Amino acid sequence: MTPYTIFNTPIIKNLFRGISLLLLKILGWKKVGQLPAEEKFVVIVAPHTSNWDLFYGILLAFAFGVDPRYIAKNQLFRRPFSSLMKWLGGLPVDRTSSHHTTDQMIRVFRENKNFILALAPEGTRHKTKGWRSGFYHIATGARVPILLAFINYQNKSGGAGPLVYPTGNIRDDMKVIADFYGTVKGKHPDKTSPVMIGS
Repeated sequence: MTPYTIFNTPIIKNLFRGISLLLLKILGWKKVGQLPAEEKFVVIVAPHTSNWDLFYGILLAFAFGVDPRYIAKNQLFRRPFSSLMKWLGGLPVDRTSSHHTTDQMIRVFRENKNFILALAPEGTRHKTKGWRSGFYHIATGARVPILLAFINYQNKSGGAGPLVYPTGNIRDDMKVIADFYGTVKGKHPDKTSPVMIGS
């Protein structure tokens, strides 16, 4: 059973959805797209070039009424912060190995009827030689699609793009993903990592 988080606590969810929609409107941002009908998927949010991405990402998550989870190292879930981290959507994982993290997330997908995992595929807001491959291997192993979410500072829009169903051919699938993100501009374009697997 999936525990309650701030995103699915009924009263808070409805309240924050209204507040988020109002804030987006005041700030001149618009919500774009619709959530897929699938019960389980990996959502990647790109490009990630600023700490402001988290702010707008949270606003958009509430505006869509989505209940995303994110990965955090298990050391952050020690008392007295364990309950708070879980309520905020955090999932404790052993990050000593990327394979361990991938296997853990695949298992969580298989154990839950409804599950959405949100990831920043670059893994950092600084420019790197490419994206990390974890999101793709999790989606492939769990047999779930990848939702291409975005935060576009150029036209102040953010939301849900298309779904990509992994074929197992990561090179071809990344070309499809790169085509979509090619027109999305981060807050600091010079820090944008190329949409290719770098590690």
